[in-house]
Amino acid sequence: MELLPEDCFAHILSFTSPQDVCRSFQTSSIVRSMADSDSVWEKFLPLYYHGIISRLVVPLSLPCSSKKDLFVRLCKPQLVDDGNKMLSIDKTSGKICYLLSARKLSIAWGSSPLYWSWKPVQGSRFAEAAELRTICWLEITCSISSGMLSPETIYEAYLKVKIADRAYGLDSLPSEVWVEVGNRKSKGTVYIRKGKASCHCQSSEHDEDEWLEIELGSFYTNSDDEEVRMCLKEIKGVHLKGGLIVDGIEIRPKLL
Repeated sequence: MELLPEDCFAHILSFTSPQDVCRSFQTSSIVRSMADSDSVWEKFLPLYYHGIISRLVVPLSLPCSSKKDLFVRLCKPQLVDDGNKMLSIDKTSGKICYLLSARKLSIAWGSSPLYWSWKPVQGSRFAEAAELRTICWLEITCSISSGMLSPETIYEAYLKVKIADRAYGLDSLPSEVWVEVGNRKSKGTVYIRKGKASCHCQSSEHDEDEWLEIELGSFYTNSDDEEVRMCLKEIKGVHLKGGLIVDGIEIRPKLL
């Protein structure tokens, strides 16, 4: 490989993945210098990464020394737009990830202080989260344009929550979950119970503050710009429920 022209080898590396390129660093110093080139790492950045940079709430503190440096910085979640969304890129694939805050979700009666309270919550990456006081109609929906995500990618959507000590009524009946894109729909049911991985409500591997993840479903992004709709609801029971703390919905590439 070391006999190949540098631009040729860099072109070959650009068809692999960030993870593969990092592994190649151990081959030799010559290969390492090729793998560090901007032509390689620019291929791993989103096509419209210039637009992403312009949307950052807090601009990058220092100019990036290379495309690899920019990639590493964007792997860390960054607040974008109005501060109610976080964007990052997956370090193993370079795919775009989003975390939408509770304020970006449509929560039935979410604006009524009788049913929901909005307050800072430890471990949240946003200024406030929503805590369910008491309600019988639990419905949380959200949508995002597939054009904001990486094309030709299988994504999964997770509702990030905590269960308050005073929680009640959340697992009396199963909640419906679904993700819909066009005429394609992924759906299921889940009991909202802390730590029940068999029901797809489990501790997040991406946070250290005991947030739980409720899997809403998966979807595939193609070349078309379509609306992705996500939902969790339990509206069949007439019993009261409370103590659910909602941080937002995370959309990230499915691990294959």
